Amino acid sequence: MSRGQAIHVGGSWRDPAMWMALPAVLFMLLVFVYPFADGLRLSFAPTEGGGAFDNYIKFFTTASQWSTIATTLKLALPATLINVGIALPLAYRLRHKSAYQKIATTIITIPLTLGTVLIAEGMLTYFGPRGWFSQAVQALHLYGGLVHLTHNYWGVLISLVISGFPFAFLLILSYVTGIDPVLSRAAATLGATPMRQFRHIVLPLLAPGLAMTFCLSFVQAFSVFPSAVLLGAPAGPTRVISIAAYEAAFENYDYSMASAIAMIMGATQLAVVVAVLALRGFAYRGPVSGGKG
Repeated sequence: MSRGQAIHVGGSWRDPAMWMALPAVLFMLLVFVYPFADGLRLSFAPTEGGGAFDNYIKFFTTASQWSTIATTLKLALPATLINVGIALPLAYRLRHKSAYQKIATTIITIPLTLGTVLIAEGMLTYFGPRGWFSQAVQALHLYGGLVHLTHNYWGVLISLVISGFPFAFLLILSYVTGIDPVLSRAAATLGATPMRQFRHIVLPLLAPGLAMTFCLSFVQAFSVFPSAVLLGAPAGPTRVISIAAYEAAFENYDYSMASAIAMIMGATQLAVVVAVLALRGFAYRGPVSGGKG
């Protein structure tokens, strides 16, 4: 190592970039790392005493507790697949900048500004047993009875799709617009149809972005709580894991158990994310794998 390199390494603490990054590091430690570490520690300290793993043993040996994992997955996975599946062709269609793209994007992203509570309130008006949708179906003689799309599984699923679709759409749109359009035009000159261009060029390049969109959308849907309470049956088929954590913390005042459930919730999300990112490795990864992401 030369003398100049030694001086640079020895004086790296004077680098302004390092000091500019320090607030971000401290923010990460205070807002994310410390709460996680404290929650993990608390989960191994049962309120009633006993072994360190008693909370986890109690969770997995109580049917009403461990079944919440499957209930949440049954909501989060279909909602994520629907959001990504609908957002992909729509984003691909709107990939070219135009006035139509701006108008359509603005309309699609409106649910992001409403929030979960307003979406639930609107769904109760439109999709409730006495709502406009049920009345329209009866008026058209498509169904004889009342259509129940709230206070059950379907109400929560529809809410997750409405609230999560704009998020998935914007992410996929950013990835699609980052792919060099010259590639598709080159394929067109060789006789490739638009469907073949999408299947053999765009889709492989978009696969890493789709995997990341799926992971972020899944994590958002898995943490469902307001929709499960307002539009589902929190004591029955839509008792998701977040409700179990809430009950442990604020009804039973067992914060240790609530922390354990939160850790299990995070571990389940991490398992799905790791599986999706592992599958992403089979996609093409190169210098033109999408300009963004």
